[in-house]
Amino acid sequence: MTPRNYGQACSLAGALDRIGERWSLLIVRELLLGPLRFSELDRAVGGAPTDVLTKRLRELELSGIVERRRLDPPASGVAYELTELGRGLDRPLIELARWGLNFFQLDEVDQLEASWLPNSLRVILHPPREARMTVQLRSRGNSFRMRIADGWIDAERGEATEPDLTLSGEPRAVAAAVALGQVDDDVTIEGSDEALEQLRAMVVLPERLHSEALEGRGATARTA
Repeated sequence: MTPRNYGQACSLAGALDRIGERWSLLIVRELLLGPLRFSELDRAVGGAPTDVLTKRLRELELSGIVERRRLDPPASGVAYELTELGRGLDRPLIELARWGLNFFQLDEVDQLEASWLPNSLRVILHPPREARMTVQLRSRGNSFRMRIADGWIDAERGEATEPDLTLSGEPRAVAAAVALGQVDDDVTIEGSDEALEQLRAMVVLPERLHSEALEGRGATARTA
């Protein structure tokens, strides 16, 4: 198998040779949160034909971005995970997603999947370097922990030890609670009000989305 390439002496072209095919970066997006079996990855990526997903994984393996490993007992089977080289895509991918907010439509938040929630929050949250916080997310049977430190947010699947804040509920509702300060029956918040306000203060949205969000929140308040 010979992947397509641009054949240019350019580092950007070289990067796109390896991660520029459709679905490749979405595979990386999911594996940033930790290893997944093929069936789990198939569900999390959402919409990729099985044969295409298989091909992309092979290409990413050939490029040294993804590797397979046997799961430790009591689990069994093989999982895919990012190599050290692959994990280097964490910050570039989040920054690219922040740029992508310029094209995001506010009503698309209703389509948010549980597995996308932690990275979606990482995109809109810009923590100051002095911020220190651990946030637990739970949605539709999925658990994620986010650690905020040194101006960055690391996220992975699993439970946090003594989180400062726990947000549980539908993905849309959790995102709205953080980004807009809207709390409804679809979200449960545990932790101090101070921690919640600190997290909300980290939200940065493009002006268009910010204005639309404020207008939508105002309309909801008027009809409540």
